[in-house]
Amino acid sequence: MSGGHFDYAQYKFEQIACDIEQEILDNDKSGEESWEYANKFSQSTLNSFEDGIKAIRLAYIYTQRIDWLLSGDDGEDSFHERLKTELENHNE
Repeated sequence: MSGGHFDYAQYKFEQIACDIEQEILDNDKSGEESWEYANKFSQSTLNSFEDGIKAIRLAYIYTQRIDWLLSGDDGEDSFHERLKTELENHNE
């Protein structure tokens, strides 16, 4: 596996984004167990969650690309090429 400058911590960004997506899906669901609860956030709040997910995934992209550059797996040219490609894919 390449990288490692940040001890692969950037993968936590993706887990956090997935956890927030699950919170959106679970919003306003009633639990089957008495200990379960459901948040009832407004659409405005859920929209902010979506914005946060996008920002977190951008943080992952930048951290991953910088990690590979600092670890010597990419040079500056490939850093810029891969960053551009990943940002374009993110925006689609």
